[in-house]
Amino acid sequence: MNTEAKYCRDSRVVRTSRVFPNDVNNHNTLFGGRLMSDIDQIASISAARHSRGDCVTASMDSVDFLYPIRPTDSVCFESYVTWTGTSSMEVFVKIIAEELSTGECKIAATSLITFVALDKNNKPVRVPDVIPETKEEKRLHETAPERAKIRKMRKQQSREWATFLTSDYPWN
Repeated sequence: MNTEAKYCRDSRVVRTSRVFPNDVNNHNTLFGGRLMSDIDQIASISAARHSRGDCVTASMDSVDFLYPIRPTDSVCFESYVTWTGTSSMEVFVKIIAEELSTGECKIAATSLITFVALDKNNKPVRVPDVIPETKEEKRLHETAPERAKIRKMRKQQSREWATFLTSDYPWN
């Protein structure tokens, strides 16, 4: 495993697609679940580019829907690794909707996802540090330690909840 630091741009992935009728809900906007699936796919490529190994989604920290995406829009996904822990990577995904008839672009959603790099035995493996360059990358990188702290607290709370919750089938 190469643990030499890498630039955010080394993990950058960009994908643009159209919105088709089978992608929308009864409000004629893109299904949230469809968007989340696309976010996870593109973010996983950024994580793999950064670690150059297998990665698993550890948490979808946030998906903020800011502007509805319609069938008249194209959807551009941009993702890159913003920060790393020992084996974890925070990936930022920016979703830009472009009204194809006018060219007007808006940030439609943003997301932060955490991935963990794994070795051939499915054990966490060290990942390279990340070097931000742009103003956006630097801001995300600087604010990442606080988000990591919140993630750890939230995961602990989820574990506590899991001990309380029942795993019985609801129909029994």
